[in-house]
Amino acid sequence: MIDIILFIIGILFCITGIVGSFVPIIPGPMSSWLGILVLNFSESVKFNYRFLIITFIIAAFVSALDYIIPIIGVKKLGGSKGGLIGASVGLIIGLIIMGPIGLLFGPFIGAISGEMINKKTLKESFKPALGSLVGILIGSGIKFCLSIIYLFFFLNIFWTYKDNFF
Repeated sequence: MIDIILFIIGILFCITGIVGSFVPIIPGPMSSWLGILVLNFSESVKFNYRFLIITFIIAAFVSALDYIIPIIGVKKLGGSKGGLIGASVGLIIGLIIMGPIGLLFGPFIGAISGEMINKKTLKESFKPALGSLVGILIGSGIKFCLSIIYLFFFLNIFWTYKDNFF
């Protein structure tokens, strides 16, 4: 019975991880990894330290990379510190005001605002703002792919040991 509960908790973590790929408040890959970890605590599954350590390192790396990619996007396209700060503030405000769609428009509008505060024209501000948008989309895509892979791992582990659960 406890193994079924651990399975349900684990699958919920994996689903939360997929959602977290697009919602910045939820750490997507780390949530999906927690699902795999919870499943490994089941008595029905043979605990695999090596697999858990490798998948944890990958999840942590991708989570850290997610914060760096939008900054690189702004910097590569000529953004200033104001644009970086504006994109970060815009991400939070956009999420609060517009929900998930704010993830796209918030950083973009924030980067434009931050660049314009630094005395750039609207035209000059557009390019770094586009960099933040592209960076966020790339980061979300990477997190989504990894969370789907972790869901696949989770289901594969469960399928391998399914006879032990029932």
